[in-house]
Amino acid sequence: MFEPVQDNPYPDSHVLDEGPAPHPQLVPVLGLLGRWHGRGEGQYPTLDADFRYEQEVTFSHDGRPFLRYEARAWLIDGSGDPVRPAGREAGWWRVLPDASLEVVLAHPTGIVETYVGQVNGSEFEIRTDEVALTPKAKEVTATRRRYTLGDGELTVLHDMAAVGLPLQHHLTTRLRRRPS
Repeated sequence: MFEPVQDNPYPDSHVLDEGPAPHPQLVPVLGLLGRWHGRGEGQYPTLDADFRYEQEVTFSHDGRPFLRYEARAWLIDGSGDPVRPAGREAGWWRVLPDASLEVVLAHPTGIVETYVGQVNGSEFEIRTDEVALTPKAKEVTATRRRYTLGDGELTVLHDMAAVGLPLQHHLTTRLRRRPS
């Protein structure tokens, strides 16, 4: 009735020298490849209190000039124990020949963001170009993110303009690459 299905002949790779060769346009962002894990802190004026979280982030590729991106986070208490799932997002980082970036991220909360940005050595800064919301999604009008690689760590600073407030700091995350 059904024909046998073969394994995906074009798997994603998050490790250099495994899987397909990276597209030459990915050279400026190859340092992001991998599975990352760490902790962060967040705040926003509309929240009752600041919060702490853990996060996993994966950057991978399939040989074409873009990275697949996935992130998931969970809140933790003061002892570092998990409390509940938190943010989750997935998308694509497209690297253009001039090392500029176009990024698309989707959130299960009904928010889709398109970003534009630039690679500057070990720093990658992106800012929203457009934000699309489903009818019941929280109002987010702009975000800006700065990813910085240094000393084996990936630091992410995330600013947000939401629910009538101007762009301001929201999240700081420090991640370390997980062994493959």
